[in-house]
Amino acid sequence: MSKQIVVQKAAQVEEIKKLLDTYSALGVANLQKVRAAQLQEMKKKLKDVANVRVLKNTLMKRAVAEYKNKPDLEKLEPMLNGSNIFLFTDLNPFKLSLLLEKGRVKTTAKAGDVAAMDVMVPAGNTGLPPGPVISQFGSVGLPTRIEAGGVWINKDTMVAKKGDVINARLAGVLSKLNIKPVEVGLILKAVYEEGLIITDEHLHINVDGFKKSLIEATSNAMNLSLNSGYPTSETISLLLQTAHRKAFSLALNAGIPTKETVGDMLRKAYAEASSLNTKLPKVEEKTAESSAQKG
Repeated sequence: MSKQIVVQKAAQVEEIKKLLDTYSALGVANLQKVRAAQLQEMKKKLKDVANVRVLKNTLMKRAVAEYKNKPDLEKLEPMLNGSNIFLFTDLNPFKLSLLLEKGRVKTTAKAGDVAAMDVMVPAGNTGLPPGPVISQFGSVGLPTRIEAGGVWINKDTMVAKKGDVINARLAGVLSKLNIKPVEVGLILKAVYEEGLIITDEHLHINVDGFKKSLIEATSNAMNLSLNSGYPTSETISLLLQTAHRKAFSLALNAGIPTKETVGDMLRKAYAEASSLNTKLPKVEEKTAESSAQKG
């Protein structure tokens, strides 16, 4: 190894140490199957939140071994294998994970890629002329017909389920139909922050599921507080409204006059008196008939 290469590597190691000094967290992401154009696009999206570097694992291992300003940084070493990209950032690790997840892009499949979702080919005109494509479609289970000089898919057909490995034949067909069943992006293997290594299984958060559980918990807590009459800042207003409504109903039905009930009591009395007044002539008529019969 020439002296110049040794000097260059030493300089790169020192640069990594400076980055470790500058940022509070270091993420290690899998770079496998991320193409160059996609990587450049991801770098642009992340430029405001992370310093993204493609570095050799050997240089990172050397920097980690030599750097002593952060505790337990050496625990990151088992992650320093394979094709990696490094993200130096001050962003919360979970926010970084969500940001990378949202930044994943759909792309055409190659042989050996894994379907990121159920792959459905819709019925309709493919826009392709008849020819060898008909047998290619048939080889992956797509029913076709020729209509108006073009190849049509007869019905919606699922050609792969989420997690299936896509073979070369299916990849070629999906490419012709411009269906993109593969998602590519940076997948975090781990993040180091303040002496803690957070691995990928702990970084993934089901945001929708978490929101749903929070809503359910809030609803259950509200119901418990209301049904047990336990006041909180969130329920006190509803509890007072319920108590007022029950007290009003009790006073009204018991004939207890208060400034809130007296108006309703008078209206109730008036309605009852009016009802009796309409019935009085009939009562008087029956009384007169009864007296006449006795006389």
